[in-house]
Amino acid sequence: MKSDRTDRTVRAVKEEALWTRATLGRDGPPLDLLTARFDRHRYAPHAHEEFTVGVCVGGAEVIDYRGGRIRTGPGSIVVLAPGEVHTGGPAACDGYAYRALYPDATLLTEGTLSPPHFREPLLDDPELAAALRAAHTELSACPDPLEAESRLPWLLTALARRHSTARPVSDRVPGAGAVALAVRDRLADELLAPPSLADLAADLGLSRYQLLRAFRTTMGMPPYAWLAQHRVNRARGLLEAGHRPAEVAGLVGFADQAHLTRWFRRVLGVTPAAYRASVAGAA
Repeated sequence: MKSDRTDRTVRAVKEEALWTRATLGRDGPPLDLLTARFDRHRYAPHAHEEFTVGVCVGGAEVIDYRGGRIRTGPGSIVVLAPGEVHTGGPAACDGYAYRALYPDATLLTEGTLSPPHFREPLLDDPELAAALRAAHTELSACPDPLEAESRLPWLLTALARRHSTARPVSDRVPGAGAVALAVRDRLADELLAPPSLADLAADLGLSRYQLLRAFRTTMGMPPYAWLAQHRVNRARGLLEAGHRPAEVAGLVGFADQAHLTRWFRRVLGVTPAAYRASVAGAA
């Protein structure tokens, strides 16, 4: 009897569904993210108003869709169209785990000339699957609006351009260097509450995709990464002046100390506290 209770406890731990809501830019539209791990759960037939973009991260799932059956595996991408009825359940006794996001169709058309149509719902693109999974995981933990707006529309555009029937727009952005510098200066001037990329693009007479392409091509990184590094550089001066990490985070625009620490380690390889201690010891 004890063994049965233990088995039920293990199975219960495997069942997980966590919803997170990211905001695309300051005051921008929301985008729902789902982190799920199921042992036995089967979805009833249902449909979503938005696209469903999922990445399988463990096990295998069977999805009934458009009169056929899809079987996912780790690293595969599934794209389900809005309004299409589907189900989902485990393909084997060890269950399945996946990450999903539910974007409005407009987020898949920023880099195309027409709405996307995916002939095949199951896609094999390891590079894009890894990028979607990483963005989903990091934004679920820290849904920074500028980071979400820099990463998710870019990846969804790549999905539509690579795998749908829609024709891509031209990648040429006239005056890309000047565009990138203008965006950089606005972000630096407003680092505590940066404007949305959609607003910046509208001010420059561009689409958000064009702005992102111009910035990435010129600066070698997306806008959120540039701003994070700029904030880290500002934070270094405050830490050297004796401010504590928890205080510094708010002064340079990070959401909290954990957000500051994540980027400080990425850029400098140490935590803010360790950096503060080292410069204080040197002084």
